[in-house]
Order: sequence, then C-alpha cells, then structure tokens
Amino acid sequence: MADKLRLMHVHAHPDDESSKGAASTAKYVAEGVDVHVVTCTGGERGSILNPSFEHPGILENPELIGEIRREEMDRAREILGIKQDWLGFVDSGWPEGDPLPPLPEGCFGLVPVEEAAKPLIALMRSFRPHVVTTYDENGGYPHPDHIMCHKISVHAFEKAGDADAYPELGEPWQPQKLYYHRWSRARFEAIDAAMERHGLEPPYKDRLKDWTFDPEDAKRLTTRVPCSDYFGVADDALRAHATQIDPDGHWFAIPQQIRAEAWPTEDYELVTSHVETSLPEDDLFAGLR
Repeated sequence: MADKLRLMHVHAHPDDESSKGAASTAKYVAEGVDVHVVTCTGGERGSILNPSFEHPGILENPELIGEIRREEMDRAREILGIKQDWLGFVDSGWPEGDPLPPLPEGCFGLVPVEEAAKPLIALMRSFRPHVVTTYDENGGYPHPDHIMCHKISVHAFEKAGDADAYPELGEPWQPQKLYYHRWSRARFEAIDAAMERHGLEPPYKDRLKDWTFDPEDAKRLTTRVPCSDYFGVADDALRAHATQIDPDGHWFAIPQQIRAEAWPTEDYELVTSHVETSLPEDDLFAGLR
C-alpha cells in the first residue's frame, strides 16, 4: 500500500498485549509497521500474581494497583515499540462462586456495547489501521472483560467505516482485515514433544489429557506468523508486568530455543477480509502489501 502499514491490537487489560501476540507485534514493529495497542481497562481489580512482587503500601491500599499497572504498561510499551491508548473503562474482575456473583456496578462488562465501542471507533478512525486483532467470542478465556473486548472490537470494526454510524466520532475508516488470536491444541502437543526430546518435563501433559480434540476448532487457525526471533522481546515485555507475572513461573518454563523449535509462530484466525487473500497465511498483511 502507498502509506505505512498500520496494525491495531485491542486488549482487555494491561499485560494482555504482552501475553498474546507480542512476538509478532515486535516483528512487525521491526519491519516498520505502525502498531497501536488499545487497552480497554486499567486492570484495577487484578490480583498480585507474582509472589516476589513487593511495593510499599500496596496491600493496605489496593487502589494503588491501577496506578502501578499503568507504570508497568509504560515499560512494556517501550520494550515493544508500540503506541498505546487506554479506553478508560474499569476492570470487571474475575467473578468466583456458585452461583457467580453479579459484576460490580460501573464495570466494563456492564457497559452497553454500542456505548463502550465509541472510544474504540474514534481511535480506529484516527489511527486508521489496516488490520485489527482481538479475542474470539469466548474471550480466549471467559473473563467478562475479554468477552466485552471481543464484542466492542467486532462492533467497531463493522461501524468504523460506516459514514452513517457515529458521525460525531470522525471521518469513516474501514479496516481491511479482522483477526482473532488462536491457541491450538497442536501447539501444546508440539511443545510437550519437544520438551521430551530434550529430556525435560512436558508442561502441558495434564492439560492435554482434559482437552478433547475439536476438528472444527482446529480449522479456525488460518494464519501463522513466524516470529521466533522476537520471543525474547515478548518475554521482556511480559516481565514488565511485575504484579501479574512471576519471573520464575510457568510463562518462562519452556526455553526459548525449544519454543522456537516446536512452534515458531504466533497464530490467528482470519475472521473478515475486505481484500483478496488465500489461506493459510503467514502474514497478517497478506493481500495488503
């Protein structure tokens, strides 16, 4: 295309941009693509998941968590070389119990989709991405913020180019391709097999026992982006989210060399394309270059 290629990732919380698609993000940044991450909430209701994390007063003042997570996002943004905007919604938290409790009043998960999508449509019309990525209809996993992120992303993708929709939000712009992040059973099987070849404990053995193979789900993987050269950048960005990520935890249990050998790509599902392309793809910009 005549102008610079632009990619927009829409995520629910700070750290999602570093745990999903970060290596392909770093690859595209290195190639000169303009990458913009949209973060729907501040992650204010996130727990401290790193047992080694220490910050004076955080346990006594849990409202500090939102401020700290913004600082973490600043560091991750610099590592990845991206632009980033906050939509400003409040984290819904992870509901627990049987039955599940209602979501907290005023949280992201309770905002009507047509209203919650407005700031995202405005950003799409100003940044003018050629490609948008987000989560599938299950949110990747069923966190209420991930599911709402999916809903507003799809709505914004459909409405950003419609001159009759939200005319107050700027000149229409139609992104050309919409993708969902995918995590396939085949990837986990390949990593376990590679770990065993190297004499190491396969980390996903128990998970795979409970994972029923679904051929229809497997078909949803359409696009594998080679990006193993950037696994280290993705790991550094993930470690920047120190409240959420244990540097000695499962995220880093598989050596980068084995990950690259077993599954050197990050994977996506092409949902909508307004340009001609052929499947399978190895590039989110297939049909646009």
